[in-house]
Amino acid sequence: MDALFTLEVYTPYKLFYSDMVQAIAINLSDGESAVYANHVPFTAPVIPCVFKIKEKNGEWKTAFTAKGILEVNHRKTILVSDAAEWPEEIDYERAMKAKERAEQILAEGGTFKSDRETFTMALRRANMRIKTREEGVMH
Repeated sequence: MDALFTLEVYTPYKLFYSDMVQAIAINLSDGESAVYANHVPFTAPVIPCVFKIKEKNGEWKTAFTAKGILEVNHRKTILVSDAAEWPEEIDYERAMKAKERAEQILAEGGTFKSDRETFTMALRRANMRIKTREEGVMH
């Protein structure tokens, strides 16, 4: 068995996940990252993504995470996220509607740069929820 480390995932509403794991795969603002036990410590911003957890039994679990902060230490990794959901918790129809709404607003062009950034992020969240749901259903 690979070396283990503690992973804790917090949202504003609950402790989403807490257990010993072998690895995680997550998207940071500067690209994809994988974290294993005894990883070099770092703190980095997380973007909405499909978040993968390799549990202590070697099985991979898939979840959605919104933007947040990842802190990696030698024995513990903590993700504090605006939202986190398992595939079965994602409302697929709602995510599809959010995607369509964001695409429409972006196609029309925003008046302000901040509007464009807001709807670009909304589109990313919707796309990642859809991808998480689809990947989770396939397993």
